[in-house]
Amino acid sequence: MQAILDFVSQYGSLLAEGTAETLYMTLVPTFFAYVLGLPMGVLLTITKAGGIAAAPRFNAFFGWLVNILRSLPFIILMIFIIPLTRFIAGTSIGATAANVPLVIAAAPFVARMVEQSLEEIDGGVIEAARCMGATNWQIVTRVLLIESVPSLLRGLSISTITILGYTAITGAVGAGGLGNIAFRFGYQRYQDNVMYVTVVLLILLVCVIQSIFNLLAAKADRRSR
Repeated sequence: MQAILDFVSQYGSLLAEGTAETLYMTLVPTFFAYVLGLPMGVLLTITKAGGIAAAPRFNAFFGWLVNILRSLPFIILMIFIIPLTRFIAGTSIGATAANVPLVIAAAPFVARMVEQSLEEIDGGVIEAARCMGATNWQIVTRVLLIESVPSLLRGLSISTITILGYTAITGAVGAGGLGNIAFRFGYQRYQDNVMYVTVVLLILLVCVIQSIFNLLAAKADRRSR
């Protein structure tokens, strides 16, 4: 018991700060990744062959661009866009700077998640809306997005947890957060107890995020019935 108290007194504030930084580097990039990725996913869906605004050539080019962005390993992307990160954040070090590559890496992933959710909508629902005189904008906002809310929420949980995993990589290069604590104490100083606690905290964060979005998706499912 005394060993636990000593550990908390020595590392408690550090771990609390690291947890706060990890949440900051998870929630902020998730928000902006959806600001970019949601319209990207809608475009991928409606411009495909047979879509409500079919443009196969544009869809092929845009899908190719999204795939290229998705294929870049995150740590390489993070290094590659350092000049852009400095331009936007004013620095390439720290939690705020890490948000830039996190958003760029997550946006194309979000786009594909959104595309997958929208494609689950029954084509008959879209045709019914079109027969009632709905415009393309109304079909997107009142049919596609509304009907796919439960699936979008489940996709949001996956995206959020994926970004949380990316924060551990940014921590290894000095961005802060639990990943940085695990790297500095567990790898560089061989303090395994600190590393184990950071791993447990990350697992708890994943479980909490997954549980929250599962509840939200279940509520949205009941409302849509």
